[in-house]
Amino acid sequence: MNMETNIGGDPATYAPLDGARRRKRALIIGGLLILAVLVLAGMFMRGGEKPAAPVDSAPQVTVIVPGRRSITAEISAVGNITARREMPVGIPGEGGIVRAVLVDAGTWVAAGQVLAVVDRSVQTEQAAAIEGQIAQAKADAQLARQNLDRAKRLVGNGFISRADVDTRQAALDSANARVSVAQAQLAQQRALIGRLDVRAPTAGLVLTRSVEAGQIVGPGSAALFRVASKGEMELQARLAEADLARLRVGSRATVTPVGTNFRIEGSIWQISPVIDPNTRQGTVRIALPYHEALRPGGFASAEIGGSTGNVPLLPESAVLSDAQGNYVYVIDGNNTVARRPVKVGQTTENGVTIASGLAGNERVVASAGAFLNPGDKITPQLQAVR
Repeated sequence: MNMETNIGGDPATYAPLDGARRRKRALIIGGLLILAVLVLAGMFMRGGEKPAAPVDSAPQVTVIVPGRRSITAEISAVGNITARREMPVGIPGEGGIVRAVLVDAGTWVAAGQVLAVVDRSVQTEQAAAIEGQIAQAKADAQLARQNLDRAKRLVGNGFISRADVDTRQAALDSANARVSVAQAQLAQQRALIGRLDVRAPTAGLVLTRSVEAGQIVGPGSAALFRVASKGEMELQARLAEADLARLRVGSRATVTPVGTNFRIEGSIWQISPVIDPNTRQGTVRIALPYHEALRPGGFASAEIGGSTGNVPLLPESAVLSDAQGNYVYVIDGNNTVARRPVKVGQTTENGVTIASGLAGNERVVASAGAFLNPGDKITPQLQAVR
């Protein structure tokens, strides 16, 4: 039996094996091509995106540039309502029994108006007696003039001497003097009678009445009436020394009597020239026009407008405080936090005024200052000023 071995023989005997290898190789190449296409497509799609920005580790903090604003200081105060010019009215004359009271509390009166009448029967009789003395003195003067005229005619004929004429002239002068004295006494008596009328010294509102008909009054009696001149009122409020220094005569004020919703406009007309050494307070007097809600002795609150200043204004959250005082955090050109001591002024509904320590052009941390420390780096976020 012959067996042939075909070593290195006809390649046709290997044809099926080479076809399988070629298919396998084609599949591998095709897969690589597909993978390459996918990679290229992904790179193309990402080509329009910007590279991610580097992460900034500095925290973002809101800052504000306060600038400077015109602020009118408002000072709150409380005090008592009184008449601005209260006029006590008493008895100007010798007094007597009150016959009639013509007005009551709450009445508006004119200057010189009669408020009460005191009995004048005795004074009237005295005036009548003086009028009789005047009539008698005038009659004596008339007789003395007639005697003088006759004497002057007779002295020329030599019937009487010149001394007799002089005597008659003196009698006439004396009679005329008695007439003048009696007339002066009558005028005085009439003036005394007029003073028995209790009159209003000025136009205004009667605040109190302390007299009744039948009452006996005299120069030593207490005031019978009290009149508020022109009905003008005022609020007397006690303020701290520092607040007084911020006020000026003429500053406007709004007064609200207790228990009412009325807002009455007035102005400061006097600031106390002295300070109580014990309380360190002084009195400010606010002039008010008449209003039915203003009653002397009542209580009222006031909002007083003080001086106007051009100062920086910050939100309350920007101002911090510790044992060293008030301060804010400002941001320098390198975005570094720095502590700045400040003096706080008035607190308003819009924020806190800064009396000193800021020029107004600084970048100030508006909030979150409690979480910062001097020297920290931040990313400032500017907030617009409202």
